[in-house]
Amino acid sequence: MSSTTRAFQPLPLEFDRLPEAEMRQRSAEFLELMLRRRSVRHFSAEPVPREVVEDAVRVAGSAPSGANQQPWSFVVVFDPDVKARIREAAEHEERLLYTERASREYLDVLEPIGTDWSKPHLTDAPCLIAVFEQPWGFDEHGGKRRHYFVRESVGISVGFLLAALHNAGLATLTHSPSPMGFLKEILERPENERPFLLIPVGYPTPDATTPTLVKKSLAEIADVV
Repeated sequence: MSSTTRAFQPLPLEFDRLPEAEMRQRSAEFLELMLRRRSVRHFSAEPVPREVVEDAVRVAGSAPSGANQQPWSFVVVFDPDVKARIREAAEHEERLLYTERASREYLDVLEPIGTDWSKPHLTDAPCLIAVFEQPWGFDEHGGKRRHYFVRESVGISVGFLLAALHNAGLATLTHSPSPMGFLKEILERPENERPFLLIPVGYPTPDATTPTLVKKSLAEIADVV
């Protein structure tokens, strides 16, 4: 009679249930904190603590993922020369986007944000985090293993990352130059990774500005039934 060893091994859940008053307080304080988050395009060159950035990446790595496959990689770039190469390549692609590739409709959508092909934040910010998604990984024999719910998983992880960086007092920008293949080449990433997002991280300059944008209300984004 054969026996089968189950891979699933449940552990007791560690969960601290909070008094309702503390729940409400935490909820309101976190909402207020996150409502102050803004995408920043004017970065100071002042260095940021590396351990703070590393802790934020650890938070991102704690995010839930499909089948717990964790299909993400983060490349944290402090090197000025590497940042300069990334900026040069990004501006090349963005210049083509704004002058040749993008439709008039898309450019009209971007106009209120005030962006163009010039990306000085890629070298001004002391740190860049390049996020890569992994459509597949490797099994214990070195063969390909498909990953599931990849973009959903990586998107959740990036949300954790942005919240952690903002909570630590650092400004960020979600930047997706189109196309982003140059990131894989410059950062020498393996064949199973695709660029997902590029995030400048740092402190805003004293004269930093942001576009006048309004977030949708709860009634506009949710139905509570």
